[in-house]
Amino acid sequence: MKRRRNLKHLLKYIWQSVLFWTFAFFSFAVFRFFGAEESLLFSNPSEASRPTTFVLPVIIASTIGLGLGILYGLVDFIYEKYILKKVSIGQGIFLNVLFHFVVTIFVFTTGITFFSQVITPLNFEFRPGWWVTNKGFWAAMWYIVICSLVFMFIKMATERFGRGVFMKMLMGQYKNPKEEERIFMFLDLKDSTTIAEQLGHRSYSYLIQDAFHDLNEVVLDYDAEIYQYVGDEVVLCWPYQKGLKDNNCLGVFFAFEAQRMAKYDYYMKTYGVFPQFKAGLHGGTLIAAEVGFIKKELAYHGDVINTSARIQAECNRHNVTLLISGKLLRDLQEDTESEAKFLGSVLLKGKQKEVKIHSVVRTP
Repeated sequence: MKRRRNLKHLLKYIWQSVLFWTFAFFSFAVFRFFGAEESLLFSNPSEASRPTTFVLPVIIASTIGLGLGILYGLVDFIYEKYILKKVSIGQGIFLNVLFHFVVTIFVFTTGITFFSQVITPLNFEFRPGWWVTNKGFWAAMWYIVICSLVFMFIKMATERFGRGVFMKMLMGQYKNPKEEERIFMFLDLKDSTTIAEQLGHRSYSYLIQDAFHDLNEVVLDYDAEIYQYVGDEVVLCWPYQKGLKDNNCLGVFFAFEAQRMAKYDYYMKTYGVFPQFKAGLHGGTLIAAEVGFIKKELAYHGDVINTSARIQAECNRHNVTLLISGKLLRDLQEDTESEAKFLGSVLLKGKQKEVKIHSVVRTP
């Protein structure tokens, strides 16, 4: 399962990177062909070596963009999975830029050598350190740096607002409140006060970081969006049908448990405690709206969120780890891997009508 998940994430990084960088270098070819007398991909400005049509620069630039996209995607995957957590943001940016720099030299050398020797003479002689004094390379590197910043901004904005939400916000779809159907899960650390007193605030913070890192390892596999981190609590959400599909809203909780259990020895050795979480699930219609202008974000308003939080608060009283509303449970697919138990109808705090709640456990 973990190997399949890693492969899925790797392929996602690569196709996004290939799409962006192929387009970026296609645009680069357009700028150079129509905007300058000499192409940076060609060192000899004579008429014999310069392209007479737009086709060749596009093919060369797009091929280089494809190669960079594949290798940049691989570098970004390795960086985010194995390095990002271990270094500071500044160190991480430096290492990422360094890796990209080495990859860029390799792709430029390989790509232009191939075209020069196999397809058409470009009169470009490569020698060790060719890139140090090559103005064309440094101009291309500056372009790549700018494009990288744009790509990083897009990725950060997408992660911040959720997949698909960022583009909708750019188009102003949430400028006016919009009605949506969503499923919410409130996920909270059990016995957090006791654990915090036992560990002290610094070690407790590290524990939360590790637990949330494990959560991030599985959320994408179940199409979940992380709406908010609030102290030791996380709020996940799904568009209603995505949450129902393959019972994603249940699956993410059990996958998170399995992810932590696989690191049981690490948690006990490092902290002396094993973090356990409780969750409440509910879904329905609510309002999504863009709020703020100094700090802009997408906010959800409605009874669905309040009810989800109240259901989660019932976990301690019933001594269970996962509670779900009867309404949401009826909409889920029949699942042979889990078992639901009706606990009764409860009058949640602030509600006038009772809500049917069920506990859900994974069957052996």
